[in-house]
Amino acid sequence: MDVRRLDLLRELAERGSVTAVAAATHRTPSAVSQQLKKLEREVGVPLTERSGRGLSLTSAGIALARSAGDVAVALARAGALWDEFRNHPSGEVSLVTFPTAGQMLLPGTLAALPAGLVLRCTDLDPEQADFPALTADHDIVLAHAMPGQQSWGGRGLRVIPLMTEPLDVGLPIGHRLAGRSFLAPADVVGEEWIGVPTGFPFERILHEIEQQTGRRATVTQRFSDMRVVEAFITAGLGIALVPRYTSSGRDGVVLKPLRGVESTRQVVALMRPDVAERLAVRTVLAALQAQAAQVQAAHDAAQ
Repeated sequence: MDVRRLDLLRELAERGSVTAVAAATHRTPSAVSQQLKKLEREVGVPLTERSGRGLSLTSAGIALARSAGDVAVALARAGALWDEFRNHPSGEVSLVTFPTAGQMLLPGTLAALPAGLVLRCTDLDPEQADFPALTADHDIVLAHAMPGQQSWGGRGLRVIPLMTEPLDVGLPIGHRLAGRSFLAPADVVGEEWIGVPTGFPFERILHEIEQQTGRRATVTQRFSDMRVVEAFITAGLGIALVPRYTSSGRDGVVLKPLRGVESTRQVVALMRPDVAERLAVRTVLAALQAQAAQVQAAHDAAQ
């Protein structure tokens, strides 16, 4: 059984269409279909079937695609053992992040990597991206979610926790609440809020504040970019939820802990299981974990 054809079957299971597999593997759709047909002849059972204008996997195809993942992990593990024998985590690792995590973690991570290991980074809007799907095209995906709302559960991905980040209330200097050591829902529900676009995760916390107090919060503006949010806070145009560790530290913003509601987000690294076996990827992950711990310790020491 050809391992490369098995990998195409796994790609079809994850990407959902021959066209998407062809684009990702730099083949034509016809070439992908031909390779899948050859794999069917090798195993002796139908692996795909027509579904509308495309193809879907049969039950046998689904089972074999899962086995293809196990084969990919075994091959990656063998390659990692060779890299460890040479003690040389070289090559290139691709990473996609949401902007605030990139700002917080990536400069220090890149500086800590050994010579010969290249980390290629890019960023995407954190709320509009399907984080698990991005693992098909990137070795490491930095993702975040509110507690209990992880979108990566049941996807068969390797999940490495990096930190739990508090979401504080950002106030302008001189605000009447700026002298408090912490804030409760009743303290802030009546303020003018700078919110996030409807449906974004942070909105859930504002809804919990409303439920606890029985009052509606007034949202005057909505932004997804935290730099814009902090600029509006500084100008005295409202208050907002601001991630504590990834805050820009703008001079005009005071952060106060919010008590009485769960106001945190989890930051993790997501990978395919086979990718997670590579020594180069594990080296980058170790640097990310060390940087996350350093950032958190520095903030805690400053409190």
